[in-house]
Amino acid sequence: MNFKSDNTASAAAEILRALSDVNDGAVAAYGDDPWSQKLDEAFSAVFEREVRVFTVASGTAANAISIATLTPPWGSVLCHREAHIECDECGAPEFFSGGAKLVLMEGEGAKVTPATLAEAAARNARGIHSVQPSMLSISQTTERGSIYTPAEVFALGETARGAGLRFHMDGARFANAVAALGCKPADVSWRGGVDLLSFGATKNGALAAESVVVFDLELAEEVARRRKRGGHLFCKGRYPAAQFLAYLKDGLWLKLAARANGLAAKLADAAGVAGESNQVFIKPGAEGLAKLRAAGAQFYDWGADGSGEARLVVSWNQPEAEVEAMCALLKSLR
Repeated sequence: MNFKSDNTASAAAEILRALSDVNDGAVAAYGDDPWSQKLDEAFSAVFEREVRVFTVASGTAANAISIATLTPPWGSVLCHREAHIECDECGAPEFFSGGAKLVLMEGEGAKVTPATLAEAAARNARGIHSVQPSMLSISQTTERGSIYTPAEVFALGETARGAGLRFHMDGARFANAVAALGCKPADVSWRGGVDLLSFGATKNGALAAESVVVFDLELAEEVARRRKRGGHLFCKGRYPAAQFLAYLKDGLWLKLAARANGLAAKLADAAGVAGESNQVFIKPGAEGLAKLRAAGAQFYDWGADGSGEARLVVSWNQPEAEVEAMCALLKSLR
């Protein structure tokens, strides 16, 4: 019963078929292949406006390149204290940006509110002696499994613009958020003021496919050059491009995410906790976690050391039998 991470899941059959289909003969390199040339059109259809898309190897690269594009070295990135860019990227945003500072904010469910954002922007704008607040970065879904609604994204976008900030969204689990909300992808991205979106597929059925989706087209040239300078321009661009084209085709990305969300909801119900996405957070105490592990469950502890809290993540291809067995275990702890 492996609930450690959706990074542990295999690739979807549709993705593997797409890779096989393009794996024949010689084609142009560095994004000049026919499949890479279709990416902008495919993503533009999903987001209902013209966008530019740049594939990269990892979510860390997508975030770091985006942040470097929106923030000067003397700038600051306003984000939640549990954000992935703060806790899990080994200083990559600071490195790629040449030294921009992360300014951390609090918020329930790892979500930022407009009031918190406005206060942080004002508090950190202190003239030449302070880093200049430059951008907001949020995760959709958050590192606590919660989801920003379209209204919440819009409110944050308005606050960011009012404070002169650009807006980035870490969308490693963007599919899970959109599937859970049942809204248009545009409603929780550019319509809310998002300038750059790190759009991930690796956690949701792809092999190694991450990207930067550019809504403000004036930023496209800089993203392209920072991608190259950062070592993330794929030589054989057909392979990530083919994955994304298959991922978006016929809504596969949302179907896979919806299945993971639905199974996670069963875990949340069994544990008696709230759950919005494919991540479920439980707190049965150290003894309860030990019982789960003794029964064969695998997961990561969460929160402070000794908190007795854990995170359960359901993957797109999680066996239903594992979920049912875990539900029984969780109910036995209540």
